[in-house]
Amino acid sequence: MDAERKIAVVTGAGSGIGRGVSVALTGAGWSVVLAGRKAERLEETAAMAAESASGTAGTVCVPTDVARPEDVDALFGTVRERYGRIDFLFNNAGTFGPGGVPLEELPYSAWRKVVDTNLTGSFLCAQAAFRLMKDQDPQGGRIINNGSISAHTPRPRSVAYTATKHALTGLTKSLSLDGRPYRIACGQIDIGNAATDMTQRMGLGVPQANGELAVEPVMDAADVATTVLHMAELPLEANIQFATVLATAMPFIGRG
Repeated sequence: MDAERKIAVVTGAGSGIGRGVSVALTGAGWSVVLAGRKAERLEETAAMAAESASGTAGTVCVPTDVARPEDVDALFGTVRERYGRIDFLFNNAGTFGPGGVPLEELPYSAWRKVVDTNLTGSFLCAQAAFRLMKDQDPQGGRIINNGSISAHTPRPRSVAYTATKHALTGLTKSLSLDGRPYRIACGQIDIGNAATDMTQRMGLGVPQANGELAVEPVMDAADVATTVLHMAELPLEANIQFATVLATAMPFIGRG
């Protein structure tokens, strides 16, 4: 293996932010393991990444449901077998759950799906990456969790999503603390209204805290990818602990 090759794992790589970050990483010379539930979407990302790949960069597609421990074990087993190390994990896979459902009517199954994907999945992937980073030589690596504006301030009727994103902040802090002795850096990027499939509804109007519907501005998801790439390529002696990247005019500062 090329000693200079940088190895990354991106979860939720089949669309949106995960796809954009994967393309940005390969463009910067990283080799990227693409993880996501739908193999065909991963292949689409791989094709896009191939067009921008620089140097020895390339991709490997590993269909993965991050909420299943056996899938996560297989994902990082592939990383270990193929590359022998990992330099960067972007913990990006997530789901919003059913929108617009009053808290008192939210099914337990819906709550569990959001928690299992957003929180448990992020933990499982971080744990597996941590093990590799701790044992490899040279030791260390970086983990970035995809938080959200909802890690700070909720939207109406978003209890499961908001709870998991607040919990991700705690996961980020714990990983940062526990990773210090092993040169494992962990940060979090909190994103507001990047233009993806998940935010298409912004153009139609979304509920505000005062009960009104309002159209919200969005930003190019490529700007998020640029930020993640900057965070990923810092030397391990430096860390961006928390970064907030949002559409400038969206209702966040002063929300509600």
